[in-house]
Amino acid sequence: MNSFVRRTAHKTLVVQLQAGGTDRCPVLAHLGYDAADPFAVTAVFSHDGRVLARWRLDREMLTEGLRGPVGVGDVRLGPVSTGVWEELRMEFYGEARSDGGRQHAVVFAWAPAMASFLRETREVVPPGQEEVSVDDFLASVIAGG
Repeated sequence: MNSFVRRTAHKTLVVQLQAGGTDRCPVLAHLGYDAADPFAVTAVFSHDGRVLARWRLDREMLTEGLRGPVGVGDVRLGPVSTGVWEELRMEFYGEARSDGGRQHAVVFAWAPAMASFLRETREVVPPGQEEVSVDDFLASVIAGG
């Protein structure tokens, strides 16, 4: 039996960011998955070497978002078809602004690339086989993590 077990998956995608009523602009999305946090995908969005945002996303929600609209809170996902491209539309709501509004951005990712990354995560930890240490989780919650 092979003693090497793959514990992570990573992919960098060029995605399109739309924020503040502007046109789309390309940014990088660095996607990460770690078996130690089996329900989450980390997405770090960057441009010109600067981190624009970091989000922890639910892996199952991302998978469902490729098929239909999901989410009602700070993160909302859904498929978009332009006739040529199949995209995953990721809508993010951030901190409240002083005028009472909220930061808001929409990211469009090429759906086949996102689906490929999610398949890789399922090779690391198949759905239904996720394990979380309750003691570690409680310690994290108590510590404010």
